[in-house]
Amino acid sequence: MKEDLSELDKLNELIDKKPEIDLLYQRAKLLMSLGENAKAINDYYHILSIDKEQKLAKVKIEYLKTILRYTNTDIYANPNTNMDPWLE
Repeated sequence: MKEDLSELDKLNELIDKKPEIDLLYQRAKLLMSLGENAKAINDYYHILSIDKEQKLAKVKIEYLKTILRYTNTDIYANPNTNMDPWLE
């Protein structure tokens, strides 16, 4: 974990100097491994702002949005027993 945070600091410095797609992919992957999915989504959007043709970034955004939706769904808050939130 400590190594991941130091690697994240290094990537942040490099990206601040010159945001390159490869560095943004590396940071997004590292953020995902740290559970910082919202920040990873921001990096993937940054990648798309540089190059709109990056299919992997588009797929990762949808993947992470799905994860965030499921982790933020409170299945006990919805009294509708006819709707299963896991079977959309």
